[in-house]
Amino acid sequence: MRDSPIRLGISRCLLGDEVRFDGGHKQDQFLTDVLGRYVEWVPVCPEVEAGLGTPREPMRLVGNPWRPRLMTITSNRDHTGAIETMIEGRLGSLHDLSGFVFKKGSPSCGLERVPMYTEQGTPNHSCSGIFSQAFRDRFPLIPIEDEGRLYDSTLRENFIERVFCYRRFQDLMLYGVTKQALIRFHTIHKYLLLSHSQSHYEGMGRLVGQADRYRPKELVVKYGNLFMKTLALKSTARKHVNVLHHLVGSFTSRLKAHEKAELLGVIDDYHRGLTPLIVPLTLIKHYVRVFDVDSIRDQVYLNPHPKELMLRNHV
Repeated sequence: MRDSPIRLGISRCLLGDEVRFDGGHKQDQFLTDVLGRYVEWVPVCPEVEAGLGTPREPMRLVGNPWRPRLMTITSNRDHTGAIETMIEGRLGSLHDLSGFVFKKGSPSCGLERVPMYTEQGTPNHSCSGIFSQAFRDRFPLIPIEDEGRLYDSTLRENFIERVFCYRRFQDLMLYGVTKQALIRFHTIHKYLLLSHSQSHYEGMGRLVGQADRYRPKELVVKYGNLFMKTLALKSTARKHVNVLHHLVGSFTSRLKAHEKAELLGVIDDYHRGLTPLIVPLTLIKHYVRVFDVDSIRDQVYLNPHPKELMLRNHV
């Protein structure tokens, strides 16, 4: 990837900035102290940037889920126009992000299950925050998540995996999409994609095989949609085990009997939930180095994100 840092958008209060309606913050230690060492945060607080000030009267979404209005709870003032003006002016500056972490439950930033109220103040729907929905509509491929879901180790690993993959896809687009470049990109992501969906991987392979039928811009859009859609699908232990056995098949004939038994035993331990994914992977990467296995040495699956994040120690 490029040497420049990965840029991630973030709801500003999650960085510890006191911009919430009550003058407080919601700093997330993992985001600031751990992930923050590997990314450049681009903070956004839609309400402050819309000129609503801090502290401010709390607000909620009112109306219908397709075009909610942002209303103050006590004085019933409508701030929808200010937020929409902010969105119109801000989204264009966020096109180069590789991901975004939103504040859970916020009427401007919440991703899902944000309460929607009737004019009489009765909750009757749920939807996304006004800014987060606009961001998702404008940039459908950029990985997004709310900080609440990142407490789940599987969701956290998947989000950060998608962030680093999307950055590589951005680099592919930046340097120009040729058939050879796309084949190379698809090849190094083979086992990572297989850990999400074999059928989707095969569909992407057919697209790459038919690359000459498309103009470069059309091809990269089609591939990008499939690439990010596949990565968003849930990986499971069964899928990972299938990939691990494929990797072992690349060098199994060079293993001694006791080495093969040990490796297969570790994979089985992972399948039964006795060890995390990092254990069989570490052993496989050891043999890839020892035997210098060209066919899988560069596979992104082996190192999808910085090992210091220790994400695969918990899945």
